[in-house]
Amino acid sequence: MTTLDDPSDNLSVTPPKTWAAGVPAVAHALGYSLAENTPRRTALTLLNLNQAGGIDCPGCAWPEPGRRHRNEYCENGAKHVNDEATTRRVTAEFFRQHPIAELDAKSDLWLNQQGRLTEPMVKRPGATHYQPIGWDEAFGLLAAELRGLASPDEALFYTSGRLNNEAAFLLQLFARAFGTNNLPDCSNMCHESSGAALQETLGIGKGSVSLDDIHQADLIFVVGQNPGTNHPRMLSALERTKRNGGQVVAVNPLPEAGLMRFKNPQNVRGVLGRGTAIADQFLQIRPGGDLALFQALNRMLLEAEDNAPGQVLDHEFIRSHTTGFDAFTEHARSIQWDDVLSATGLTHAEIERLHERVLGSRKIIVCWAMGLTQHKHGVPTIRELVNFLLLRGNIGRPGAGVCPVRGHSNVQGDRTMGIWERMPQSFLDALGAEFGFTPPAEHGLDSVGAIRAMRDGHAKVFVGVAGNFVRATPDSAVTEAAMRRCRLTVQISTKLNRSHTVCGETALILPTLGRSDRDVQASGEQFVTVEDSMSEVHASRGRLAPASEQLLSEVAIICRLARRVLGDTVSLPWTEFEADYGTIRDRIARVVPGFEDFNRRVAEPGGFALPNPVNRGVFPTPSGKAVFTRNEFTMVRAPEGHLVLQSLRSHDQWNTIPYAMNDRYRGIHDARRVVLVNPDDLSALGFEDRELVDIVSVWHDGTERRAEGFRVVAYPAAQGSAAAYYPETNVLVPLDSVADISNTPTSKGIVVRLEKPAA
Repeated sequence: MTTLDDPSDNLSVTPPKTWAAGVPAVAHALGYSLAENTPRRTALTLLNLNQAGGIDCPGCAWPEPGRRHRNEYCENGAKHVNDEATTRRVTAEFFRQHPIAELDAKSDLWLNQQGRLTEPMVKRPGATHYQPIGWDEAFGLLAAELRGLASPDEALFYTSGRLNNEAAFLLQLFARAFGTNNLPDCSNMCHESSGAALQETLGIGKGSVSLDDIHQADLIFVVGQNPGTNHPRMLSALERTKRNGGQVVAVNPLPEAGLMRFKNPQNVRGVLGRGTAIADQFLQIRPGGDLALFQALNRMLLEAEDNAPGQVLDHEFIRSHTTGFDAFTEHARSIQWDDVLSATGLTHAEIERLHERVLGSRKIIVCWAMGLTQHKHGVPTIRELVNFLLLRGNIGRPGAGVCPVRGHSNVQGDRTMGIWERMPQSFLDALGAEFGFTPPAEHGLDSVGAIRAMRDGHAKVFVGVAGNFVRATPDSAVTEAAMRRCRLTVQISTKLNRSHTVCGETALILPTLGRSDRDVQASGEQFVTVEDSMSEVHASRGRLAPASEQLLSEVAIICRLARRVLGDTVSLPWTEFEADYGTIRDRIARVVPGFEDFNRRVAEPGGFALPNPVNRGVFPTPSGKAVFTRNEFTMVRAPEGHLVLQSLRSHDQWNTIPYAMNDRYRGIHDARRVVLVNPDDLSALGFEDRELVDIVSVWHDGTERRAEGFRVVAYPAAQGSAAAYYPETNVLVPLDSVADISNTPTSKGIVVRLEKPAA
């Protein structure tokens, strides 16, 4: 069996790129894919990726266009699907050779590179190694632990957005039939702030736009988002916006190559020409300054209306479809320019130029990602951008609206299926009526709450379905200690990751099929479904032979576990569900609004769109109207000698897992323990470019957290800020440093200082 060397930092730096994609993206995608797979398997994955009858890309949730290119994938999507489809295997022999303590010292990249898991494994109490275990014994062990709990609320059922709709629906059904709403998920750590803000202001916690709206917009804001790395196919949509005469404004603490210029490798301009300039204006904002920016724009719109009554605001829309306008207006007029300039780091002239673009645009969309959500004031920021759109009626009409851009491929679908610790009572009532039991009504634990419960001994069994909880969560030392306090931890996974090495007294690894694997059950070959970032639901069909004959699908694992745990206490057709996923979709159709006639509609090429009442002028808020909100000005304040740190992904990374030690677009090579700092800040702080430092975060209770051994790199970051890769810097984010209302960890707004390492 072959293992790969653990990579070591060997930093080299080149100038940041000023354009993204093009021929290099194709070369990198094919190079990585062919290193993981044979040419035949690579062709099978790539030619079926994102096709109407093919494999849904697990890499991100960007929607597919109606007319699809034969190569409808991006560089990172190609790398991700072939990373999953790798021919490398992790067998029982691998676990015999490597004790858990040794694996725990390995990097995320090394663990991932070992390949696909092939059979169930168990770590017994006191054992130093994982050992093989049969499926029946594994289910028996897990069932006995769950049935032996003093309360169902001592169990946690976590999932990431890699899970499909069918498995997600069954997981929440099983958890609620077992008796708990403890369903933490990755949304808690990314777009929870979006859902909270949109639910309050518009009555539905999802975006309101489609791809056609993106193409038709006059002006698109891309705020706190790096599509060139995290959602590369979004660049094709923005290119079309530009070709149709629309404008794009990028708002971000770092200049990102994809928002400067895009060389689309699917057309001649992208291969031989200069490509398309994307951002018409780049506003290099300080981390957390977005609330102040939108407050300034809103004040300016009100003043423009004063100067030209009836020509700026959409008064008919405001009267007919909104509430709270007067209180909002009073507050908006009180916003002070000194505060705005201090919070944003922008000039009055830059904001005035943006204001002129807004006045010249009728159809406006605001897109955003974690740069807004992962701040203490993330929810007020998103509420304020909703205020901005409401002022001119830019909600619910073509070419306009809100666009939270999700990361994981089915993170939005999981929430729609009921993966949420606080599902509304209407959903629970429908679930109970369909299956003949009473789901628990008391709210469960989110991800941060789950860590606290494990830390304090209140949760004793952790079941993770997909994802890498240990590395995705904040306050790494606290999280790891909490996981190790559990009696049993279970990871249902395709590949090895750090959550398998940080485990409870007993631990199970249950290997599962990947999105690219063919799934055959008793009734024949199955498909699954996902919901993308724009509420389009479509099918996904694996094409490859499974990595091992011992793998079970996530649906099968959940069904078999449920039968063992629940027995006759709750009579549900788990055997029928496992045999035929269509029967699951029939039940979803009767429980989840918008999924009526699910099986027939999803069989249509491209699937179907879920209805969004906002686009019919219906706002399911208590008042029946969209809500203007009053959001107090706030900003992230760093004491003298400190910076505001944001964590981010490298270009060669998917979620917590790096595929290589490079960040090609930012010019960082062969290293990950780097911190990017503006050259003027470096000089003022007394550090030299490439100097070795420790990063120390400062929490208001006086405690500090330290990430050791980073190289500072002089980089064109916003002054007063710093940026470094996660999960390496999750250690710096205190467990209690969370966004108001949403409880999302504040990974984009951590106050830090740089220190020379102790001798």
